Order: sequence, then C-alpha cells, then structure tokens
Amino acid sequence: MRHKISVNPLGRTASHRKAMHNNMITSLVKHERIITTKAKAMAVKRTVEKMITRAKVDSVHNRRMVGRDIKDKEMLAKLFTEIGPRFSARPGGYTRVLKIGPREGDASEMVVLELVERSTVVIEKTEKKVRDRQERKEKREREREAAAAEEAAAEADADGVDEVETAVDDEVEAEPKGE
Repeated sequence: MRHKISVNPLGRTASHRKAMHNNMITSLVKHERIITTKAKAMAVKRTVEKMITRAKVDSVHNRRMVGRDIKDKEMLAKLFTEIGPRFSARPGGYTRVLKIGPREGDASEMVVLELVERSTVVIEKTEKKVRDRQERKEKREREREAAAAEEAAAEADADGVDEVETAVDDEVEAEPKGE
C-alpha cells in the first residue's frame, strides 16, 4: 500500500532527483517549454505552479524561496520580471502537459510541458526539427536521383564504347592480312 507517499522517486537517489528537478525547472523557465517523460513532467509541474504563484508578487522573501530551486540568477530574474507579471490575472493552471507519443527505444510516454501563455519569441523547436528532417530527406532523394542518372549515363557510355570496339574489330577482320 502507498499510504502517505507523496513523492515519486523516479528511480533515482534523493540528491539526483533534486538536481534533475531543479535543472528541469530552470530549463522550463528559460525555454518556456520542455520535452520529457510524463512522470518527470508531473513531478516538476507541481513545483513550477507554486513558483509562478510566488513570482506574481516580487518580494525579497518570495525571491529567496524560489531561489532555493532556481540557482541561475538570470532565470530567477526572468521568472519575477516576465513570467510572474504575465500570469498576474490567472488564478492557477500556468502549465499544460501535451502527450506526444512513445519514445523510440524504451517506449516511455513522452510529453511536452509548457507554459500556457508562452511568449512569441520562443522558437518552435519541434516544428524546426520536423522541417529539417524533411529537408534532409528531400536532399537524400535528390542525391539518389543524381547518382542513378550518373550510373545510367555511365552505362550508356560503356554500351557505346562496346559497340564502337565491336565495329572496329569487324573492320579489322574484313581486311586481308597479306597486305
């Protein structure tokens, strides 16, 4: 029975879990969107929601409380100057979790954890990755077509050389040898 167990250990030691947790929170504040497993996202979501609620009121006490988890001073400043005021009218629910399917390799359920009201400056990396993947695929297809065309041209040249050699051999055989 799981009575009074409030923390998902995520298969890690306490120090590793805390370090990973803090790094994921910092990444979420920095990029406003992270791709991770569902279990990790749910563990981080609870803490991030509380931090954003604290960031709505910029006070020394709130900065110190949030600063326990976010060690990067730039990200701490971003949380209190950009993200906190952005959510000042919202009474909670600052993040969303979107399923993106299983991960290749171990089939872990992957999700996108993102802030609900994201700034427009953030580049959609997943769309860029898909676009890059499509461009690479098209480039490989063009290279294959070019290689096939070169092979066809080489075969045509080789066939033409064989025909010329055969014609020359026939002419040599037709000439008398005594001359």
